[in-house]
Amino acid sequence: MRAARSVCWATGGVGLGIVHALKYQGWHRAACEMALRMSRLDWPVDVVEERAALVPVPLSAKRERQRGFNQSERLSRELANHWHIPVWTDVLARTRHTETQTRLTPGDRLRNVSGAFLARPTPQNALRGRHIILVDDVVTTAATLNACAAALCDGGARIVSFVTFGRAPALGDRW
Repeated sequence: MRAARSVCWATGGVGLGIVHALKYQGWHRAACEMALRMSRLDWPVDVVEERAALVPVPLSAKRERQRGFNQSERLSRELANHWHIPVWTDVLARTRHTETQTRLTPGDRLRNVSGAFLARPTPQNALRGRHIILVDDVVTTAATLNACAAALCDGGARIVSFVTFGRAPALGDRW
């Protein structure tokens, strides 16, 4: 992982409320404003120059049917409009349905997503040597993002950075 950026803390206030409105209350247009703020985050120069594509964290088929959409894909598509780079939805797959991470301990989160993602073969091996930006709504322990990044690197990506709207505080964070 090269760099990780988030717009706001997701601790139960406004930030987490916006994420919940998008995911669970059908506020799909919230993705536009969320992505606008994500697009304005400050990045190291090499990340800006090298980023080849946005890859949303995939949902399981079951969860996507329940929700009707993938919030990470929606954020990716809006963010792509600002950064003028493609969204690749066909390079990373979730291989199995996993339990929701919201009520799990950090160790349980790691076990829950272990082996749950796989880089898909692509024509001309699109991932080979590329710097990929992985997109999700919230990062808590980074278990999901790290599992996705490992799969992308196994598939040929040279480096992966993360961008999320919200970030849950970790032990030891200073406010």
